[in-house]
Amino acid sequence: MDLCDKVAVITGGVSGIGRSVCEQLAKEQVKAVAVVDMNDDTTSICEEINEQSDREFLYPFRGDVTDASFRESVFEEMEHRFGVVSLCVPAAGIVQDRLCVKIDNTNGSPRMSMYSEDTFRRVLEVDLIAPIYWATRTVASVALDRAKRGLKRWEPEELVQGAIVLIGSVSSAGNRGQISYATAKAGLEGAQSTLAMEAIYYGVRCAIIHPGYTDTPMVRALGEDMVREHILPRTQLRRLIRPDEIAGAIIFMLKNSSVSGSLWADAGWHPRA
Repeated sequence: MDLCDKVAVITGGVSGIGRSVCEQLAKEQVKAVAVVDMNDDTTSICEEINEQSDREFLYPFRGDVTDASFRESVFEEMEHRFGVVSLCVPAAGIVQDRLCVKIDNTNGSPRMSMYSEDTFRRVLEVDLIAPIYWATRTVASVALDRAKRGLKRWEPEELVQGAIVLIGSVSSAGNRGQISYATAKAGLEGAQSTLAMEAIYYGVRCAIIHPGYTDTPMVRALGEDMVREHILPRTQLRRLIRPDEIAGAIIFMLKNSSVSGSLWADAGWHPRA
């Protein structure tokens, strides 16, 4: 699929994988990209990449990806200014790592501490529910455009209309201390399979990539000791994956019309039991 003149939405677009996807979309000559992030520097980063690309194609939207009204306002503005939104990479995510159960010994008296339900729900809101609805709204943009043109079921001779790549994780297979994050990423696998079946009716593909530990602010926040002692020794590359490596795989998945399933980009990650 030729990405030239397509309109895209990228959440978490000013750092890590999201930013690298935006930078690489510049080379594909997309028409416009909504860069969605909560970062205070969202506007300045978009301006910086636009200047480097020698054209204006990134448009900043600062807000909470879990806010349904904010999401709708992003799509409405992009559709009004540029037409149907047919590409989506919902890359925004958070981690709130902790063991499910911890026993603290205070003054010789053991006390139980369980993972917070509020924290669990927040991680699922950001990492599972939000990506699904940004992706679904992209399908709706294509579907509505087709309906306005009197088109119903997509036919192969029309060529593919759009593509979505969800951001999974190697943690979807389970990882100590990541009960909420792993649950969210595993849930995206079911969402991808379902959206792939439904969205192709409108000519939209849906795939999912499972990155290993990537050199992003979210991973660096785990601490250098954690990265050096517990992550790098369990990867074949013995280094963190670069965001541009994952972004390159995402661009491939957007462009290659035969891709509709999952891709593991894990650098040979082998978690310990």
